[in-house]
Parts: sequence; C-alpha cells; structure tokens
Amino acid sequence: MNWSAIAVIYRSEMRRAFNTVFQSLASPVITTSLYFVVFGSAIGSRINTIEGVSYGLFIVPGLTMLTLLTQSISNASFGIYFPKFTGTIYEILSAPLSFFEALIGYVGAAATKSFIIGLIILGTASFFVDLKIAHPFWMLTFLVLTCISFSLFGFIIGLWADSFEKLQVIPILVITPLVFLGGSFYSINMLPEFWQTVSWFNPVVYLVSGFRWSFFEVADVDVWVSLKMILVFLVTCLCVIAWMFKTGYKLKE
Repeated sequence: MNWSAIAVIYRSEMRRAFNTVFQSLASPVITTSLYFVVFGSAIGSRINTIEGVSYGLFIVPGLTMLTLLTQSISNASFGIYFPKFTGTIYEILSAPLSFFEALIGYVGAAATKSFIIGLIILGTASFFVDLKIAHPFWMLTFLVLTCISFSLFGFIIGLWADSFEKLQVIPILVITPLVFLGGSFYSINMLPEFWQTVSWFNPVVYLVSGFRWSFFEVADVDVWVSLKMILVFLVTCLCVIAWMFKTGYKLKE
C-alpha cells in the first residue's frame, strides 16, 4: 500500500476545503439555522409531536442527512473531476498507484469533510433544540458509513461527468428530491398506504430511518435493515468504480 501517495492526495483535497472555508463550513451552519427557523418554528408550532418526539427534534436527523448526502457527493465528484478537467488525471493513472489507493485518497478526504460538516450541523442544531443521542456509537456509525458510501457515489459521478453541468444533474434532480421524499421531515407512517409502499423503494428512507433511530429509538424501518442497505450500496459503488478503472471508462478517452 503506497501510503505516501495516498497522503499526498488526501492533504491536497483537504487543503482545497480549507481554502474555501466559508463555503465549506459556514454555509451549512447558515442553511441549518434557516431550516430550523422555517421548519422548526413555523411548521413545528403547528405539529406537537411525531411518534412521541417534538417536531424540532424529529427533523434533526433528516436535516443532517440532507446536507450530508449533497456535500459528500459534491466533494467527491468535484475532487476527481477537476484532475480530469485539467488533464492531471493522466499523471495519476501513470503513477505507481493502484485505483484503490487513489480511491482512498480522494474518497477519504471527501468523507472527512462531510463528516466534519455533519458534526457542525449537529452542533448548530443543539442551539435550537435540546438534542440528546440515545446511541452515540450507532449515530457515528451511520454518519461515517453514509459519508463514505455517498462519497463513493460522488466519485462515480465525477468519473462519469464530462462537464461541470453534469456534476450538478444527479445531486439536484435525483438526490435532493429523494431526501425530501425519504421521510426527512415526516414519518413514513403518516402517509397513505399506497405512498408508504412507494417510499420503500426510496433508498434514502433507510438512511434517514436508521440515523433517526440512533437519536430517539424511533424508526420507520428496522435498524438492521437500514444498516444492510447502506453496506449494499457501499459495496455496489466500490464494484462500479473498480470496473470504471479497469475498463478506463471516461478516463482513457
């Protein structure tokens, strides 16, 4: 394992994040505060509790997931797309560096940045609600797995995209709607039976449900099912990336 090369990629990506500290860190804090003002105050004042949890508390896991997924995808996709755009990707491909080592460097940095943002969001939320975590270990586990799996997904998008516009297509048109329709701000049990059935095909439901369980022991889906779904998604992304590097898809054109 070429740890020196991995460290170079990792430090380079982390340095880019610190160079845009306002966009990377301050923006999630402002966005989280606005969500609490709009959803927590305006809507929360009209909803007493959901499954025994106050609405302000109930939306914390979903709000965290909303930002976590978009940030993980954005960080990882831009991280690998920029070398493609500048042509430096060929130096990486010709270096004594396996695809797995390059993957650790890029995805590790993207996941680290997303993890930090996730903690910042939870810290910001604690100023608005009395946040208590029933299972801190499982909360961190879901947080880390989500950061890694969606950073891998973002890496795939970065390899696939051939323009900056395409980097935004899936996060805006696919991921954000799935998060809003995935029980982020409501319980799936509140929906009519038909829409509950439809919701089970939304992968974000399992992420939000498992993450929410770690806070309040309240979930729409069994926590072990949620964990298995994240692991399946993670392994699938790894397999796709391995195929893309092996075949040179969008890399050797």
